[in-house]
Amino acid sequence: MRRSAALLLPVMLLGCSGFQPFIAGPPALQPWETDPGNRVSVCYNTLKTPPEKLQEMAQAECPKGTAAESVGTDYTFENCPLMTPGRANFVCKSPR
Repeated sequence: MRRSAALLLPVMLLGCSGFQPFIAGPPALQPWETDPGNRVSVCYNTLKTPPEKLQEMAQAECPKGTAAESVGTDYTFENCPLMTPGRANFVCKSPR
C-alpha cells in the first residue's frame, strides 16, 4: 500500500501541468551555420498540443514587428522532458 501511494504521488503533483508547452532554449548553432537572429523554441507534448498553440507561443516571444517562422522540430530528451518531448523551433523574421 505504501509503495503504490509513493508511486502515485508524483502523478498527482504533476497533474496535467506536465503536458503544458513551455519556452525552451533553441538548438545550438552548428559551426557552419550563420546566425539567423532571434530564435525561439517551445517544448510540447506531441499528442496534446495543437500547432496553432506553438505558433502563438513563439510569436509572443519574438520582438515586435517580426514573425515567428517554423524551422523544424526535434525529439530528444536532452532538450525537453519526457512528458513534452517535442521541441518546435522558430526564427523571428522581419517582414520583407
